[in-house]
This record gives sequence, C-alpha cells and structure tokens, in this order.
Amino acid sequence: MNENKTTIIPRSQHCISRKQIDTDTLKVLHRLHRHGYKGYLVGGSVRDLLLGRQPKDFDIGTDATPNQIRKLFRNSFLVGRRFRLAHIRFAGNKVIEVATFRRHPKEDELPDNPDDHFHFVQNVFGSPGEDAARRDFTINALFYNIADFSVIDYLGGVEDLSRKQLRMIGDPQIRFIEDPVRMLRAVEFSARLNFTIEADIYSAIKEHKELLATAAPARVREEIMELFRHKISGPVLKHCRELEMLPHLLAGYPGTDESIELLAKIDQRTATGTPIEESFAIAALYLRLFMDSCPPSPKTNFSTALHQANEIIVSHCRYFSIASGIRHQARELLIGCFRLARGRGFKAEKRFLQHPLTPNALELFTLWAKVRPEFAPRAENWSKAIHSSSIETNTPHQPRKRFRKKKPRKNSA
Repeated sequence: MNENKTTIIPRSQHCISRKQIDTDTLKVLHRLHRHGYKGYLVGGSVRDLLLGRQPKDFDIGTDATPNQIRKLFRNSFLVGRRFRLAHIRFAGNKVIEVATFRRHPKEDELPDNPDDHFHFVQNVFGSPGEDAARRDFTINALFYNIADFSVIDYLGGVEDLSRKQLRMIGDPQIRFIEDPVRMLRAVEFSARLNFTIEADIYSAIKEHKELLATAAPARVREEIMELFRHKISGPVLKHCRELEMLPHLLAGYPGTDESIELLAKIDQRTATGTPIEESFAIAALYLRLFMDSCPPSPKTNFSTALHQANEIIVSHCRYFSIASGIRHQARELLIGCFRLARGRGFKAEKRFLQHPLTPNALELFTLWAKVRPEFAPRAENWSKAIHSSSIETNTPHQPRKRFRKKKPRKNSA
C-alpha cells in the first residue's frame, strides 16, 4: 500500500461533529493525544458518522502499545491471548476498546515454528496506514483524528461511501481464504447500508463459499446474532441462499421462502424495540423444519415432538457451543409452538397456560401464523386463553376465615 495516496479531509469538509461522539470516548482520545500518542476513532463508527448514522459503539486506534495504554489509564486492563488490546472501564460497566495499530509482517520476520505464525501475525505493531490495509472493506478503513478533527482516508473509502459500493481491500480471493467470515460480512454490510457489492467479491464467494464451514463456530455464531440485532436476518439469509452459502453457514437450516419470511417478521419485531434473545432466534430459524418433521395433529404425540425438537436443536447448539440454558429455552419454544398449532383440549393444558415460556411461544407462533394464515384463528384463540389464565393467576385470593371451636364452659362449683 502506498501511503502517499492518503487523503486527509479537514473538519470543514466533512460532517462529523464531536457532539456525536461518546463523551468517555472523547476523554480517551484527548488523553492519548495530550501524552504524545495518536488517538484515532477507527472503523465502523467513522463510517456510520459519515453516513449520518449513530454508531452502536466507538473503537479507538493508537500507536501506544497495550502496556503503554495500561500505564496511561488506571481504569484499563488488557484482554486477548492472540490479539492483545486494552479495555478502559467507565461507570456503569461501560468499556471502551483501544487497539494498537497493526501491520502485516514480512516473510523474513516470521518465527521459525509455523505454529507460532498466527499469533505473531496478529501482534506486529505498525502505522495507521498499515493498520488500514489489514481491514476488510475500504469503508471500514476510515480514521478520525482527534488532533485536528480530520478524517483520514488511506484506501478510497470516502469515495466508496458516496458511490454506495462495497469494495474489498486487496484481492477477495486471498482475503476470503484468510478469513471466510468476510463473505458473510460482505452480504451483511450490503443489507445494512443498502450498498452494492463489487463483482469480484461475488466471484470470490462463488469460488470459496465452502470455506465458511471451516470458520470458527464462535465467530459465525456472533455474526448470525448480529444479523438479528441489526434487524436484517431475513434479507441477509435470503441473499446467502441465492449465493448458495447457507449449507456451509448453517447446516440443517431449511432456508425456504416461509423460513425467510418468518425471519423478516422477527426483524420487524426487533425494530419495534423488542430485544432479540438467542433462544428465540434459534427457534425461529428451525421452526419450519420442526413443524415439517412432526405435523401438529392429534395423531402426533407429545413425546415424538419432544424428540424431534431435541434432534434439531442439539446439533445446532453443540456445533456452536451454546449453553444448555439457551438450548433448553429454544426447545421449549418449539414444543410450545407445537402445542399451540395442535389446538386446545389436550392433556395438561392448564399447566401449559401457566408455563413461563408460553407467552414467548405464543409470540413466535403468532408471527408464524402471519406466514401460515391457517394458524391465525388458533393463535387468536390461544391468546385469549393465555390472557385469561394470566388474570386468574394474578388475582389475589382472599384468605379463608378460620373458626375456632368454642371451649365448653366449666361448671361453677
């Protein structure tokens, strides 16, 4: 990368204001600058601010090493085994992440033992421009300099923002082999920002999509949940289906039109302010598959439904190392939907009405009924029954009066 092509956009020519930046983040940036270090706002927060969006969080890049950051901030601690960075803690369990600029090492710098290469590559400190070149997309390689409030663009990210295009830094064929999760992130950013994806990215996805199955499950799990948090799970997984990524991304996920439509309903639910829980997301992903495997009719007994729910959920949760509590809740939501779809009048209905997860199951089933309208009357009927049961449960009962037996009077002498 040639840093001579760097573009510096002065404060008068961009829209970012310090009023839009978190106050604690500004404190960290200013302290770094006062002590002679570079203090840059980096990555997605700069991108979002330039697009007129409010960032979810603010990350900081600096030329101070992790140990120098720890000495400078008494409220900081170092995290990460393979990638050392500093977390600076503020009131209310708030944490601001500060990373030292990195660079790609040269061949002759690598350790003799190949097993040590990965850790070494992640921790070679470099310049801001070298750090920008390590990032995934040009729009994520923009820096905001607290020293003069300018935006620094090393790789043409500002122009790509104006064109609404997603462009990979470097050759996508190589970058996807380095990190297959970047394929999913390309589709994610396209949906989040309504950007077009460059043709060479599509070509590389077509060639290397199978590598998604080799990605770290923890990374994929987090990226999938990010889709739900950003309310784009429906369109992203639909696009992934069109690109034939789904079998390598989520083994067992049906990816049918109805499944995708249900996810779009979940996104709308999240957009109204209802937080998404992982158990709810898992149940939504596999509800169509579960319903197909055990049709909700009087002929399908409860034990069969329980077995099928376990079969579907366990394989997903084992692969992604999901806690048993989340797995249990996802299974209960599927079983709850089975009971709701089967209708009323079956054994243990009263206990089911008062189960703590039944309202959540009804919420999922109601969304499913919007995809499959034939279930709408049952959803409405159950809603009334659950509401009535809730009122009955919450109505305080008057304590029964207890009458004492009168003792017989003693005969007076």
